[in-house]
Amino acid sequence: MRSNHVDDHNNDWRYESLNENLFVGTKVSSTIFSGISPFQQIEVLDTPGLGRCLILDGKTQSAEVDEFIYHESLVHPALLTHPHPSSVCIAGGGEGATAREILKHPTVENLLMVDLDPTVVEVCRTHLVNLHQGAFEDARLTLQFGDAREFFENSDYKFDVIVLDLADPTESGPAGKLYTKEFYTLLAKRLNAGGVIVTQAGPASVVNHREVFTAICNTLKQVFPVVCPYTVSVQSFGENWGFALAFSETSMTTIAPKVVDERLEFRNVFGLRSYDSISHGSLFGLPPFLRQALESEIRIITDASPLFIY
Repeated sequence: MRSNHVDDHNNDWRYESLNENLFVGTKVSSTIFSGISPFQQIEVLDTPGLGRCLILDGKTQSAEVDEFIYHESLVHPALLTHPHPSSVCIAGGGEGATAREILKHPTVENLLMVDLDPTVVEVCRTHLVNLHQGAFEDARLTLQFGDAREFFENSDYKFDVIVLDLADPTESGPAGKLYTKEFYTLLAKRLNAGGVIVTQAGPASVVNHREVFTAICNTLKQVFPVVCPYTVSVQSFGENWGFALAFSETSMTTIAPKVVDERLEFRNVFGLRSYDSISHGSLFGLPPFLRQALESEIRIITDASPLFIY
């Protein structure tokens, strides 16, 4: 693959499609890295509006200015729902920011991160220090490279929490098979009693929520007895973003707001910028149009019938 040093773009604009009719634009100051790994196209861009950004296959994965919103929302509802998360696995998460948030919980003794692309991780370790903040050096973290599905198929490890910080399911990308009923069935077998899974679930805006979000949630419901969708606004993505918690036991559900603060304080997790007991309620307080779309969704994503984002 090729790597570029800082390349002045003279404040060029970069455009990213939300769907066939809408796009968002970002002014680019310089290209820090651009290359193609065996799995995907990788770019690290400096922008005056969003800070330094990671782009994979043309899709924004993280931006310095608001990555904390995405990563705190992905991690802490799941970690706090479990009363004592000790063993945690991340599938994906190459920036290291998901690991950064998980490792804030002192209950976590072992964190395994399985990422497909060692080049992405190396690029992020080098150029996105503000995102991982040294998480890769934490002794509790074990980094393993390979296909996440193959890992779960060939391993008998079990976890308290599994965090799916995956690339979007694009037709040309490597992540499509990680959003199917077959994969979720496999993950259910890799949870300890009382285990929790959380996944990023694609755009959940008024114009894009039926693209993959509602179908991912419905697919999870075919495997797990309790599924709790939620959303948050991520400016760098240009829209609201969807997530879903899935529980291994029927008695489990999201925790009450007061428990959020109690467990954050008990675990000495301070300094969060997006997530607390108040914002917890807003994450799960879905508007009527989205609740109705989730209730009416009938699509089930399978290996034979995958679903891809635009």
